[in-house]
Amino acid sequence: MKNSILELTEKIKEKSRPTRTAYLKRVKAMQNRVRGADRLGCANVAHAFASLPVDKRLTIIEEKKPNIAVVTAYNDMLSAHKPYETYPDLIRSVAHQNGATVQVAAGVPAMCDGVTQGEPGMELSLFSRDTIAMSTSVGLSHDVFDGSLLLGICDKIVPGLLIGALHFGHLPSIFIPAGPMATGIDNTSKSKVREQYALGKVGRKELLDSESKAYHGEGTCTFYGTANSNQMLLEAMGLHVPGAAFIHPKDDARDILTSEAVTLLINNIKDKKSYALGEMVDEKVIINAMAALLATGGSTNHLIHWVAIARAAGIIIDWTDFHYLAKDVPLLASVYPNGIADVNQFQGAGGPSFVIRELLDNGCMFDDVLTVYGQGMEKYGQKLSVIEKKISWSKFPKNSGDDSIIRTHDNPFSSTGGLKLLKGNVGRSVMKTSAIPEEKHIIEGPAMIFDSQEELLEAFDEGKLEKDFIAVVRFQGPKANGMPELHKLTPPLSVLQNKGFKVAIVTDGRMSGASGKVPAAIHMSPEAALGGAIAKIKEGDMIRINAIVGSLNVLVDEDTWYERKIETLSESKKHSNAHDMGRELFGALRKNVLTAEEGAVTWI
Repeated sequence: MKNSILELTEKIKEKSRPTRTAYLKRVKAMQNRVRGADRLGCANVAHAFASLPVDKRLTIIEEKKPNIAVVTAYNDMLSAHKPYETYPDLIRSVAHQNGATVQVAAGVPAMCDGVTQGEPGMELSLFSRDTIAMSTSVGLSHDVFDGSLLLGICDKIVPGLLIGALHFGHLPSIFIPAGPMATGIDNTSKSKVREQYALGKVGRKELLDSESKAYHGEGTCTFYGTANSNQMLLEAMGLHVPGAAFIHPKDDARDILTSEAVTLLINNIKDKKSYALGEMVDEKVIINAMAALLATGGSTNHLIHWVAIARAAGIIIDWTDFHYLAKDVPLLASVYPNGIADVNQFQGAGGPSFVIRELLDNGCMFDDVLTVYGQGMEKYGQKLSVIEKKISWSKFPKNSGDDSIIRTHDNPFSSTGGLKLLKGNVGRSVMKTSAIPEEKHIIEGPAMIFDSQEELLEAFDEGKLEKDFIAVVRFQGPKANGMPELHKLTPPLSVLQNKGFKVAIVTDGRMSGASGKVPAAIHMSPEAALGGAIAKIKEGDMIRINAIVGSLNVLVDEDTWYERKIETLSESKKHSNAHDMGRELFGALRKNVLTAEEGAVTWI
């Protein structure tokens, strides 16, 4: 390991010591209890197993064989989660062959950000993560399980499942992916049609036709957004069957890999070595996930989600830790929106496993961690093969299958990771530099102030944005309105950029994991609704963003800036996002949420 990464890990351990020690103490206390079926009252046990066949009740109670909880995000609206419909039957079959039983303990909500983009429902999106965590906990709270299988893929679902499972960290747990959809229209062509629509050059029919060719079947969307970044990070944490992330849902290998996960979990439950999830997800494993994110230019949403995940395990990280780690982790992948390849091409060139091998070889990832497949990350850095229903792993050749998509650590796309911390008199924010050409890493321009994304879109339609400017889109943070993604701003800003105007965005909101092209300083903390300095910026103020040195400042003298008042959102606008589409039900979460840099956590 690189010394600087070892030092960073020790710093994280030190600042996490009180919370991590307390967490592990709780995990150990839960581990040391008598099994649920033997500990609970007879009426409790009878209720828990009433729906099982008599022989399966005996398996749990008399033979004391493992009983596995399945927590599933299945619904048949989300393309990524539709494949999970048949998984419980397969899981039961494999478990029964291995002398274990299975119960679907919970179905958790799973919303699609692609459907809700730019709509009021998107204001529920970020908070759905903690709702999923709570739903996972409700299912596992029946407390009759020896381990859990977690079925989820997309944006908030994986973080929510993992946070929930870590609150039951005494249980061994494994994630089961379902894979990406087949490649449709290429992402570059899709983006061009969106820009043409923004310009009025094509109509709704042409746009819908293009989008339907991009999103056309079962599986995750094929760009490297939040959902597919989730899968990369789970591989890096050793929580999948090695190499399982990006196999197509209809590939014959899928059932075999799912069966392997079931068998593996049963073996881990029986193993005398502790495979408790809460013990496995330690500081080194969190560093491995962070390194994988940086090395692949993954979704900026994970600068929020993985902070929350770490916190669920008693580990304290922030954006400064990402900043220092990025200095040592090279950018090894170029996948849309950072390049033109989709995740299927990424997988074909070597995929997560090739990246993990390179990070291990370059001292950027810890090998001495416990994974669901045993001690060490070796298999996670090897090529998966499934031949005649048998799984094997083999070493990759020196170079990837396509070095325009994946490169070795000695020939990276960049010597540093694809994300940057920006600091200055406005606060702290982050930028996805891997998606932006180097000539746009420094940009200066006058501010245009918007209190919603709708205001910016209206200004574009009215032709008011045909100039150099930096859009300041505020009151979009967790406390203001649940921090919706502002992905719909990308096409119009891209159009302006393509016309030669210098444009950028500064916001306390999120951009989609699929966003790129336009320089975007996002997740500004503290947010406007908390009195953050982003609410001091006035129309016409010159703003300078420098992603090379990591700074973002409003160019006014210090005294003037200090004495400026914080602008507040009008009462009418405050209340406009408090109702309809179920938003009133999330009022308590908006009230109690922590900052984006603290993971936008609602449960502390």
